[in-house]
Amino acid sequence: MFSTDQNVETIGQLAEALRHYVGLQTEYVKLDVVEKVVRLLTVATMTVVLSVLLIMVAIFASFALAHAIEPYVGIAWAFAIVAAVYLLVLLLVVINRRRWIERPLVRFLASMLM
Repeated sequence: MFSTDQNVETIGQLAEALRHYVGLQTEYVKLDVVEKVVRLLTVATMTVVLSVLLIMVAIFASFALAHAIEPYVGIAWAFAIVAAVYLLVLLLVVINRRRWIERPLVRFLASMLM
């Protein structure tokens, strides 16, 4: 097959279309990465804000509970009971960390990044 001007022009158009396609795909990947980073930062920020608020609520609720049971057991035992409840919650979280923390986090990150 002999090369003609039309074949050279068609190959040139094909190369130009391929360059344009690669450029568009690069832009798409950049936008996709930016979207995923923004979603990840949004989730991280919301998690931090909600965690801080939850910690504040837990502190005040702990003091309220300790002061509520203080007339029955004394102030020292009231705070010890509240601390024991927190220790029990910590133990439950450590025992179930895979089911309650790791698996949902892996599923969330996989669904977002894949």
